[in-house]
Amino acid sequence: MTHNRVIEFQNNDLLPLLFGANNAHLGYLEQKLGIHIADRGNQITLSGSDADVQAAEEILSALWQRLEKKQDVGKAEIDAALRFRNDRQENPGKTKAPHMSENDIVIKTRKKTIVPRSPNQAVYLRSIMKNEMVFGLGPAGTGKTYLAVAAGVSMFLSGDVERLIFCRPAVEAGERLGFLPGDMKDKVDPYLRPIYDALHDMLDTDFLERKVIEGDIEIAPLAFMRGRTLSNAFVILDEAQNTTCTQMKMFLTRMGEASRMVITGDITQTDLPVGIKSGLRDATELLENVEGINFMHFNKDDVIRHPLVSKIVNAYDMQGKN
Repeated sequence: MTHNRVIEFQNNDLLPLLFGANNAHLGYLEQKLGIHIADRGNQITLSGSDADVQAAEEILSALWQRLEKKQDVGKAEIDAALRFRNDRQENPGKTKAPHMSENDIVIKTRKKTIVPRSPNQAVYLRSIMKNEMVFGLGPAGTGKTYLAVAAGVSMFLSGDVERLIFCRPAVEAGERLGFLPGDMKDKVDPYLRPIYDALHDMLDTDFLERKVIEGDIEIAPLAFMRGRTLSNAFVILDEAQNTTCTQMKMFLTRMGEASRMVITGDITQTDLPVGIKSGLRDATELLENVEGINFMHFNKDDVIRHPLVSKIVNAYDMQGKN
């Protein structure tokens, strides 16, 4: 049975942003929910099953709230709203305190406002804010590193920490970079590029470069952490699956007073030589039940990159089960 529902929006200036160029956002929502959307002036008519029409109304309302807060709206935000709604539908008894929604937690940086795009991302961000040490585990595209960088930048800008320290193990993924020209920095920077990209997405270039020169923001290979005590800092170890057990122990024991650590990685994607156990896997086995350390496990449903990425992750997962 087809149900019709009319929604009216009061601010005509925001309508083009809600509808998208050539009504692209409405068309995307039609495709996702299998409904029909007709617009006339500041009114939208939704036609479809009762459940789908209700879902569309909830999602459009959430998008409208974002626009009123001067936040971006696009296909990614539509997907995020769908994820949160599906999670509420599939887990009706799930604790929602605070309420689980994409507007529940907001990270503000100098260049953009960042919100979680899946229920697990919301849990992950809350965990980072609450716990001194958090492990973010899961496949590519789930936002493990990007959200950790965002949380760190937010704490740095608010004065909650004095320094930001980002590091990665410099392990070659089937390539040899040693022949490249340049000094040590030139050779290791390719390993650290994802960190630079995330920071440039959140901070003005001049501000970032100044803080790097002053030492308040440090981006370095994991080996540079040896022998140090990292106090009053937000520290991220990225690509942690490529650490050895010894390296992981070394890193974790660098933690000093008033510091927070986030360790991210995908245990299934290690580039270590055959026969070498991943320090991330070892730490997960040893520390998962240690009080004060939180582990967040992402899965393919949390992938927020191009839709094909989720399908690719799923295909490789299925191959591993065969």
